[in-house]
Amino acid sequence: MSEKTYGNLYLCATPIGNLEDMTPRALRMLQEADIIAAEDTRHTLQLLNHFNIKGHLVRYDEHSKEKQGAYLLEAMLQGKNVTLVSDAGYPGIADPARLWRRKAIAAGIKVVPVPGANAALCALIASGLPAYPFFFGGFLPKSKKNRREQLELWKHIPATMILYEAPHRIDDVLEDILTCWGDRPMAAARELTKLHEEFYRGTVSSTLAWLKEKPPRGEFCLIIGPGEAKGR
Repeated sequence: MSEKTYGNLYLCATPIGNLEDMTPRALRMLQEADIIAAEDTRHTLQLLNHFNIKGHLVRYDEHSKEKQGAYLLEAMLQGKNVTLVSDAGYPGIADPARLWRRKAIAAGIKVVPVPGANAALCALIASGLPAYPFFFGGFLPKSKKNRREQLELWKHIPATMILYEAPHRIDDVLEDILTCWGDRPMAAARELTKLHEEFYRGTVSSTLAWLKEKPPRGEFCLIIGPGEAKGR
């Protein structure tokens, strides 16, 4: 009796703004995929059209993750290859794929990373702050209470902190960081790899002042200086 061959799950990074950052390998994974799973099919369709790629595109987001996750898992168990993408950067970091990949691994599916652009690392290396060790926190909780509780838990981590934040919450988040962590050195990056890419380097308080002069637009990547370990 022949051994059953499963398909693979390719976690494929896509550009975070500049389409020239799309790698030849990522293009091949999209071209060869039996199924392309996307966080936002409209956004990904624009990417596919730009590179003249035709494929079976399905939506996999927070609202469809249970139903579509089961469908995609069954497809791979039947030998189909699935390429998973997020709206920008790596899937599985700050999007619904972070949970589903575990199910694929548990089912014996081979999970293959396909490298490419990443906002956190782009911002980190250009921030001017220590590049290692670093701690990636992603998006903080939306409510002030939960956000401050999270910040207090991370207050004494002796590593450069990397956070993502939306423009409509950036002021509130920085105010909470200033209250919980003090006026640390930091860099704020926005529109990374795009025409109007911008970095501000200063402190938490000076970043707040800068934002009052330059209304926030686009998602931010915040690089914040390390905390002091407890007991020092």
